[in-house]
Amino acid sequence: MTEMTDAPLKTRREGGILEVVLDRPKANAIDLETSRRMGEVFREFRDDPELRVAIVTGGGEKFFCAGWDLKGAADGDAVDGDYGVGGFGGLQEMRAMNKPVIAAVNGICCGGGFELALSADIILAADHVRFAFPEIRSGTVADAGTVKLPKRIPYHVAMEILLTGRWFEVDEAKHWGIVNEIIPADQLMDRAWEVARLLESGPPLVYAAIKEIVREAEDTKFQDMMNRITKRQLDSVDILYESEDQKEGARAFAEKRDPVWKGR
Repeated sequence: MTEMTDAPLKTRREGGILEVVLDRPKANAIDLETSRRMGEVFREFRDDPELRVAIVTGGGEKFFCAGWDLKGAADGDAVDGDYGVGGFGGLQEMRAMNKPVIAAVNGICCGGGFELALSADIILAADHVRFAFPEIRSGTVADAGTVKLPKRIPYHVAMEILLTGRWFEVDEAKHWGIVNEIIPADQLMDRAWEVARLLESGPPLVYAAIKEIVREAEDTKFQDMMNRITKRQLDSVDILYESEDQKEGARAFAEKRDPVWKGR
């Protein structure tokens, strides 16, 4: 296990799993410098063949992330400044992120913090968590949230949340499918690591294909997307279909044993 502290981020690496903790008291808000550093960390995760799964969470117990650092903005950070390679929070615009990311939401999750959570593939939340897009109160728009939320939940519910800026509890988030699981706060990270280990044991090339297909299909007609898959016009699918892992999966099934994935 390898642990590193590079304030305001703490990382822990164990096997193929990377845990990233955003630790900026009091609210884990993100300024431009922090966003750029997060982008570097998630790019390194994306490009490291030994890493399979990432967990992102917040330091402390009260906040996952309060989003954009308004104090940083008051000190000169431009809202349209350089957020780094992955966009705000390092994840929401990270190109070719073809590995699973788990958000372990440990506290208040609002604004850009909510957008950060929505950038993950699986969202686990502690039982005291609350969510909101309160940007209307500060005279701005939750840009990524406005793009993503209506694609995740019913339109009218998403619009009410965006237009009113209201807070809602974790039970409602689970009801609308925003959250996968609600977990007692003291068990959240144990559960996040349990899920991460399950994913770590899975086929990385298949995960890459799943993520690329889902991403590319978001704005593509069904048949057009199917044609691209069957014609191997997606890099991840082309790699998968020629891989040792593809052959290993078939052999393991025929031999009634667990496959041994090599990621190649």
